Amino acid sequence: MNLFSTLHRFTVVPSLPKELSGLQRIAYNLWWTWEPEAIRLFKRLDPELWRATRHNPLEMLGCLQQATYDSLMLDEGFMSHLAQVEERLDEYLASHTWYERHGTPRARIAYFSMEFGLHESLPIYSGGLGILAGDHLKSASDLGLPLVGVGLLYRQGYFRQHLNLEGWQQEIYPENDFYNLPLHLERDGAGEPLTLELEYPGRNVRVQVWRVQVGRLRLYLLDSNLEENTPADREITTRLYGGDQEMRIRQEILLGIGGIRALRLLGVEPNVCHMNEGHAAFLALERVRILMEERSLNFQEAMEAVRGGNVFTTHTPVEAGIDHFPPELLERYLGCYYRHLGLTREQFLTLGMQNHGRSNENFCMAVLAMKLSLHSNGVSELHGMVSRRMWADVWPDLPEEQLPLTYVTNGVHQKSWLSEEMSGLLTRYLGTRWLEQSDDSLWRKVSRIPDAELWRTHRRGTERLVDYARLSLKAQLQKLDAGAKEIDRASDVLDPEILTIGFARRFATYKRGTLLLHDKERLERILNHPERPVQIVFAGKAHPADHQGKELIRQIVQLAQQEGFRRRIIFLEDYDISVARRLVQGVDIWLNTPLRPQEASGTSGMKAAFNGGLNMSILDGWWCEGYRGNNGWAIGRGEVYDDLAYQNEVESRAIYDLLEKEIVPLFYNRGSDGVPRGWTAFMKASMQTLCPVFSTDRMVQEYARRCYLPAFENWERLNRDDLRLAVELARWKERLHGVWGGLSIVAVQAECDREVTVGQKVPISVQITPGEVPLTEIAVEVYFGVLDSRGAIMGGEVVPLDPATEPDKVGHFGGELECRFCGRHGFLLRVMPRHPELGTVYDPGLILWG
Repeated sequence: MNLFSTLHRFTVVPSLPKELSGLQRIAYNLWWTWEPEAIRLFKRLDPELWRATRHNPLEMLGCLQQATYDSLMLDEGFMSHLAQVEERLDEYLASHTWYERHGTPRARIAYFSMEFGLHESLPIYSGGLGILAGDHLKSASDLGLPLVGVGLLYRQGYFRQHLNLEGWQQEIYPENDFYNLPLHLERDGAGEPLTLELEYPGRNVRVQVWRVQVGRLRLYLLDSNLEENTPADREITTRLYGGDQEMRIRQEILLGIGGIRALRLLGVEPNVCHMNEGHAAFLALERVRILMEERSLNFQEAMEAVRGGNVFTTHTPVEAGIDHFPPELLERYLGCYYRHLGLTREQFLTLGMQNHGRSNENFCMAVLAMKLSLHSNGVSELHGMVSRRMWADVWPDLPEEQLPLTYVTNGVHQKSWLSEEMSGLLTRYLGTRWLEQSDDSLWRKVSRIPDAELWRTHRRGTERLVDYARLSLKAQLQKLDAGAKEIDRASDVLDPEILTIGFARRFATYKRGTLLLHDKERLERILNHPERPVQIVFAGKAHPADHQGKELIRQIVQLAQQEGFRRRIIFLEDYDISVARRLVQGVDIWLNTPLRPQEASGTSGMKAAFNGGLNMSILDGWWCEGYRGNNGWAIGRGEVYDDLAYQNEVESRAIYDLLEKEIVPLFYNRGSDGVPRGWTAFMKASMQTLCPVFSTDRMVQEYARRCYLPAFENWERLNRDDLRLAVELARWKERLHGVWGGLSIVAVQAECDREVTVGQKVPISVQITPGEVPLTEIAVEVYFGVLDSRGAIMGGEVVPLDPATEPDKVGHFGGELECRFCGRHGFLLRVMPRHPELGTVYDPGLILWG
């Protein structure tokens, strides 16, 4: 007999007196994670238990004894503090928001991501992508967007990192106890868990839905760990980024298709869906399927309606970092699904291919997302340029700078990353509006902060970092059964008074975590200078399968054990949000050394900037936009070399030169009061130029204005009148594809001499033979600009030409080109479809160049 077949289950929850029930209410809303008074309230319950539970208030409440609750109720100060925090939460939820003034209540946005990094107590994230998603939700809540999040609830999440004596990374996967996390299991009207089914090869998989409250909005997380599923299917939501390609496609079907079905089951029908990376791209197919079934449309008609309401963000400038699936795997998992959509195998595979003529091309999730989204973007200006180059084949008929792939530069949720001291300092001198507005004029008031006050506020963060690093190192050594003498020596590692460099991130090889160690002798001289010493704090995880990344960590740990470096270098194990918070609040310099242009954006340096830290970085990702010359340091000028060894040599020397000649002297050049006024001038310039720009408040407002609201308007326009316009658009494109080949350019004439003076206007006239394409349905444009050394137009502009007043069989169009710059110029003519309601429309194959 299987004893577990008759196992009876029940859930034990904290038994809080009515007077303390507010603690549970606050704990279940992750608003507390960015409200200092709420954090202080929970810490006040039991500081040691707060640390032991990894800052998880629910787990802590479950551990407290009734006697503790009785004493709390008699503590007038605590009860007053609780009432104050509850009142703040009520005020937050009821206050008027930015979106109420600038948005529309009819928009309903769903934000899909494979991971969400909201707080260390909810470990369902691995790194930058997840933390960006978490910060996105927090700012969307602050700004009042009508947005829900959708993700997966991992039983083990990402791994916990431990280092052995030799410095090799070890991975362990502790189980997440969902009933001690800020989660609610969604239930139906009868009180039973709300579940849905997904079709996988040869079976159905049942999924349940959990809810996390993030301020004003909800995050829904899908969980396949149900007894009625097979052991293999229960594993789908076990680990983030675990397993092989087959596990990944199972997870992405669950996220995309399952996520849409879960929202509908909950009565949430989004009209805008934002895919944070290509992991969720299958959601676009599910939205198409629903429209096909409910409105009796074919695939093309439904796709036109859906595409208008989809937004896609890509986060990697390297195609190898994107999910690609072989056709046979897609056939096994989605063969029945795509046939149900009325697609052939070739038609379906083409949706995920840049160039469907390549026989060996796998199905790319990012390409699927781009083809089924009206708005696509990278996450920094440089990444937008790199992405257009990388994905040029998706839009084969358009020049690179005209591709419909823009950028929205990342930001950080400032309230989540600021130290209490720095937040208080800013409020004293800037007022409170800086917490709600990304306003340059507000941040210029940083200049009013006395240098000594700014300096000492930041030093307190450094002191806390050093204390934490020493305690962490002792704990690491104790776990490894190190000797008492070695453990005791951890007390003299680092010094809160000296220049502190931080380097913490995922240990992928392109991030070059050991570039700073390139010349160990020179580095040792810098670190141990008798009058101007320097210290470095490292942290980060390598993917379990990335042996090269693990080797980089091992090299750093072993160097830190050598006598010449022991007191000046430390590697903190198990990098997470909690460790990151301490680092960005305490370091003086945030070091970033990726191989350009492989850092799409990066956000950790932004967090340091809010806390008064200065950036020293390769000109890659966000730093290309942030660097001003007086607010941090650039390593090189953005050069890219073919020889990696040579590049490492050049850029490591540049780091040492910056440290020796600029950074270290500036830090140690003190006034009579011990304050380095040159350094604080850099701190102020950094905060004034970076803080108003690189916040998720600015980022989410930009997404709302440029992506969400236009996508909603497109969705509404295409879906009104029983989807009349979407159906017309699909049929119109189909008709044009049949007759476009009969279109031809008869003549192009530019009325100018060989040389044209600046400011002169050049008349252009064009004759078109439209064939069976109505002249009213074509747009004739000139693509015009300066030529590069290869004779190609660079940074071209599009100039529309007007039709003649009396059209005939040969269409006459004309206009003028204004020559605003000196140099060699050129132009190309292009003819594109013009829809009577939507204007100029691009569709692959429907463009004629001449």
